[in-house]
Amino acid sequence: MTEIKDKSINTFLDELASRQATPGGGSAAAVMGAQAAALVSMVCNLTIGKAKYAEVEADMCALLQVSETLRQTLTDMIKADVDVFDRLMACYGLPKSTDDEKTWRSTQIQSVLREATLVPLACAQACAEVIPLCRIAAEKGNLGAITDAGVAAMAAHAGLKSAALNVQINAAALKDRSFADASLANLNAILNGSEDEVDAIYQLVKQKL
Repeated sequence: MTEIKDKSINTFLDELASRQATPGGGSAAAVMGAQAAALVSMVCNLTIGKAKYAEVEADMCALLQVSETLRQTLTDMIKADVDVFDRLMACYGLPKSTDDEKTWRSTQIQSVLREATLVPLACAQACAEVIPLCRIAAEKGNLGAITDAGVAAMAAHAGLKSAALNVQINAAALKDRSFADASLANLNAILNGSEDEVDAIYQLVKQKL
């Protein structure tokens, strides 16, 4: 089976729009984050090698390495979200005619729900890590690509907030409240200050237009 990341945009969007459960919002969040990282990389590539930006070339080369690592991480998360959600749906489809079956089904659902909470949490973390890269791209990158740095920040934030919704809905279904509360606390720490930072990057970009 062809992985989502290897399919055309139209095929991915057709699947996203279909009645099947996956790919869904979690995969879309990862795509948003990957796009953000890719845009940071583009700003770097349009800056590196230009005499006008020779003073920041080393910084942009370093930034490119980080953005490309995050792009790969987030691209891999597209499939990770599909895999864990498909497994969760399979658990909900387990038989529940007897008490033993009900107990086994519940145990399996709760086990996969933990993973279904951790996958978008990792996506949220990766998206959050892209945001400060967008500021560097906006501050030091080629002015001809300044709006791309701004779009990167918007996309990273959209991916972050979108992934957060999936953490929250899965955590709410967990019986292990200690694990759920710890996951939500982690998420809140990731979200903390992100909106203000993205708005600051947006304003910085607008000032440079």
